[in-house]
Amino acid sequence: QVQLVESGGGLVQAGGSLRLSCAASGSIFSITAMGWYRQAPGKQRELVAVIIGGGITKYADSVKGRFTISRDNAKNTVFLQMNSLKPEDTDVYYCNLAGYTDSLPLNAWGQGTQVTVSS
Repeated sequence: QVQLVESGGGLVQAGGSLRLSCAASGSIFSITAMGWYRQAPGKQRELVAVIIGGGITKYADSVKGRFTISRDNAKNTVFLQMNSLKPEDTDVYYCNLAGYTDSLPLNAWGQGTQVTVSS
């Protein structure tokens, strides 16, 4: 069983910063990618940022230049540094891990952390 524990969400004023963390634990054999998604009520979950393998990163156009994803491989932890936050960044943010547990494919989600940006 794999667990993802997120932290770092909260309330911030527009223009402020937050740093999200997601620590993975459990039966993880290898990690292909770790990323962050966000979802507003009634909307589909969308990719915010992902870090793949050796460090390749991909961002949603709406966060490029403002958000930075990074990873601590030794601790199976992924971070999302969010700067210059806007009210439209308000969402529940979910951590995702794709990889393998022993020989089986793995796709795990965190419980979500609320990010609220006030104008």
